[in-house]
Amino acid sequence: MSFVGSQRQTYLGLAESLRPHWRHDPRLPERIQKTLAREKRFGSRDRRLYRELLYTTLRFLPWVESDFDTDPERAAGQIAWLAADLPATRQYRAELTADWPECPTSLADKAAHLERAPLDLLPEWFAKECPAASTPTEVDTLHQRASLWLRLQNPRLETVTDELTQRGWSWRASGLGPEILEVTGEADVTQTAAYQNGNFEIQDLGSQLILDSITITPGERWLDACAGAGGKSLQLAHLLGSNGRVLAHDIRAHALHELTSRAHRAGLKNIATTTSVAPDQLFDGVLVDAPCSGSGTWRRSPHLKWVTTHEKISAYAARQQELLALYAGHVLAGGRLVYATCSLTQSENEGTVAHFLATHSDFQLIPPDRNFGYRSEVYGMPILPSRHNTDGFFVASLRRA
Repeated sequence: MSFVGSQRQTYLGLAESLRPHWRHDPRLPERIQKTLAREKRFGSRDRRLYRELLYTTLRFLPWVESDFDTDPERAAGQIAWLAADLPATRQYRAELTADWPECPTSLADKAAHLERAPLDLLPEWFAKECPAASTPTEVDTLHQRASLWLRLQNPRLETVTDELTQRGWSWRASGLGPEILEVTGEADVTQTAAYQNGNFEIQDLGSQLILDSITITPGERWLDACAGAGGKSLQLAHLLGSNGRVLAHDIRAHALHELTSRAHRAGLKNIATTTSVAPDQLFDGVLVDAPCSGSGTWRRSPHLKWVTTHEKISAYAARQQELLALYAGHVLAGGRLVYATCSLTQSENEGTVAHFLATHSDFQLIPPDRNFGYRSEVYGMPILPSRHNTDGFFVASLRRA
């Protein structure tokens, strides 16, 4: 058996071991990581190859799933053909797809060659929840590997770009701001001196546009109510300047520990963290970046397509309504309440905002200060992936009377 033939058998073995969990385990990426880490014979290049093949399997699961029973080698060939052309996959793809035509760019052309339907790659409930994301352009983007976006924290662009160029990594400016860069291809930017010195953070462009869509006044006091590891907390602290203050709240102490470490690396001294917010604390602005289904992150986490149900969407929406109502009480009169998710579903986005406004007459929805070409809807602004090659998000800005 050839070397690539052996790799194919290894991939099929890994896929088979994970198969019982494809449609059931919301923490499947951790399972994949542990599975690959247990194989001591794998080097870093092997792990990159098999990780890409397994994620491609999840991304295109309905197209290939039945072939694992009837013709596993055909399944492996289809996955090799559909996988991204990366240094770690190049030799494997070249040998397994030598008799195949070059894989086209568009999803429609891939589907035509395999005699499949593009919309089969989405859950049945999704079209009703997000009609805009079911268009050919959006479905195409949702099935491409996500880009690596950086948010610069140092005004001197060359402190980052010079090192990227020296390492042979391609990059481009987003065109939406001098502090936003996209790194193309494979690159572990966390190993750079620029990252370790706090000159940039890794943050998807769509995530950055949530706060960039509104006017943040330097010197204000803000609460990041669901801060997590704090990507938006860091961005908010940067926008508020040294005289502004961010209180980052999360019930998970370990997430706030990561945020504290990132703030230290960035040299930001205007962020405090807490696991509880005093009932009488009021802020100029409150960001509720609510826990959600993560449907906007399917490019990075394709397994979520298969473990998320409409019942789970409804449960998330109910919890989001509770959080929005809870933290609205911490907004000063005349202050700003910003609601955001990394979801594309109407139940979690427009539906949650509509419910909030129906029960809180002292808040009024205000249009985004900048829309970056996105269409602002009645209850907020969806950030769809295709326009700027991002993950999917939603943002609504409200002002208290």
